[in-house]
Amino acid sequence: MRNIKMTIRYDGSRYKGFQRLKDNDMTIQGKIEDVLSKMANESIEIIGSGRTDMGVHAYGQVANFKTASNLSVDKMKTYLYEYLPEDIVITSLEEVDGRFHSRYNAKSKVYLYKIYNNKFHDPFLRKYTTHIPKKLDIELMKEVSEYFIGEHDFTSFASSKSKKKSNVRTIYSINITETNGLVEIYFEGNGFLYNMVRIMTGALIDVGHKKIAPEDIKTMLEEKDRTKAADTAPAKGLYLYKVSY
Repeated sequence: MRNIKMTIRYDGSRYKGFQRLKDNDMTIQGKIEDVLSKMANESIEIIGSGRTDMGVHAYGQVANFKTASNLSVDKMKTYLYEYLPEDIVITSLEEVDGRFHSRYNAKSKVYLYKIYNNKFHDPFLRKYTTHIPKKLDIELMKEVSEYFIGEHDFTSFASSKSKKKSNVRTIYSINITETNGLVEIYFEGNGFLYNMVRIMTGALIDVGHKKIAPEDIKTMLEEKDRTKAADTAPAKGLYLYKVSY
């Protein structure tokens, strides 16, 4: 069996997330598996580097699958491009070692959160950014983001639905930029809990609006209590940006 690694870019607006569900086909995984299985004339299951929730997008989701097909990766890529919906594109496809596993071999991930910080929303960005009309203090957000850097127990910043054995994760960097009202926040870490990036973003937004003090972020981390942290930022502003191996 050949092991094929793929990088996937998708607009998650109309999907119920990446992971295939039993009761419907409106998932990224389900759409790709259907096309791959028809292409190879065999049942194919893809393994994603991680899940993305309903409405979340990706620039660089990574997955792998096993197949007995003799088709070249170029022909596979062309077939996928032709038969996948327009909002899902396979940007790269390569044959890899049989031991490669897109989830277990991932060393780090980068998530991007986009905010449109102007009084009036942009109709062309409305599905791909979170509109926040009130001015954010970007410099204060940059300063406070340092509290998240390093190894911490992120219980306060994980959904109560998270089922991980440990909530300890390491954040390597958080970079915040702003251009003409478009705020981009890049989070890089060794892994992320369910809704963790969206909850951290919610906290940074609260700091940017001076609803909470910078020191409150440190307190939230120390208390390890989801009820003490910020609201979860909307899904539509979140992107899985890159997975490194």
